[in-house]
Amino acid sequence: MNESQTGMDLNELLNQVTYADLIVCAAGLFVLIYWLWTTSFGTKSLEDSPHRRNNMPFYIGLIPVLIWILTIAIMAEAQNMTFPDLEGWKKAFSDNLMLSLGGIPAIAAVFFIGKMHFARGLKGFGLNPKTIGRDLAAAFLNLLGVMPVVLVIIIGTVLIGKLIVGPQFEMPRHEELKDIMNYPEAPLRVLIIISAVFVVPFTEEMIFRGMLQTILRSYLGRPWLSIILTSFIFIVFHENPQHWPALFALSICLGYAYEKSGSLFRAFFIHSMFNALSVVSSLTQ
Repeated sequence: MNESQTGMDLNELLNQVTYADLIVCAAGLFVLIYWLWTTSFGTKSLEDSPHRRNNMPFYIGLIPVLIWILTIAIMAEAQNMTFPDLEGWKKAFSDNLMLSLGGIPAIAAVFFIGKMHFARGLKGFGLNPKTIGRDLAAAFLNLLGVMPVVLVIIIGTVLIGKLIVGPQFEMPRHEELKDIMNYPEAPLRVLIIISAVFVVPFTEEMIFRGMLQTILRSYLGRPWLSIILTSFIFIVFHENPQHWPALFALSICLGYAYEKSGSLFRAFFIHSMFNALSVVSSLTQ
């Protein structure tokens, strides 16, 4: 690809940036710079992070993951046998319903493990309703601070993709976002919003941050290392490798929020708001 083509692609990307995007990025950049300044570039950011006392065996964090995967697989097989001819928005509705319902047994398993193996039970696990108010406010600031990083990574991924693959390269959309754009049926859109903004973020935060990150920190004793390793595990559970760099940055923010506060609600709110922004962006397009 020659220089003029690269410049044209960059201009096309920049033309898609709105004033609202610039305002959000400017505010987020201020939050990020302030955080870097006050924490010595993050090196002192988790010095006072609370330790979540627990007696979980190292393998127990895999149980909710396996339950989630197996439940969805069983439901998908049952759907194929019962309704083999589903197409269009009805097929998308069924797939999203399975994704949401499939998380219920996994969440139940996490609740049971958290209650049995954490000091102070679910409160020690990070589910203390008294912290919801301050977690919501802090989650907004955390998301604001990471958004410039995520957007820069997305733009960089697109530009590198165009250099390697060619001008036809595009960042693929998540399957649920494609469904919400392709099908106007209200039941499907409502289900996708519930799934993407509430069910999936809560399930993933319970499993990846609550279970896996806690186990890694307990055995490694180093919060940042446990955040990084959990983030690698988190991204490979998502399709589309093109999304992995941006998801990795988001996952670092989620893991940091959990370690800093000890509250899973804070990580859930960040995840939920991020997904909500993606849904709103898709609906407006």
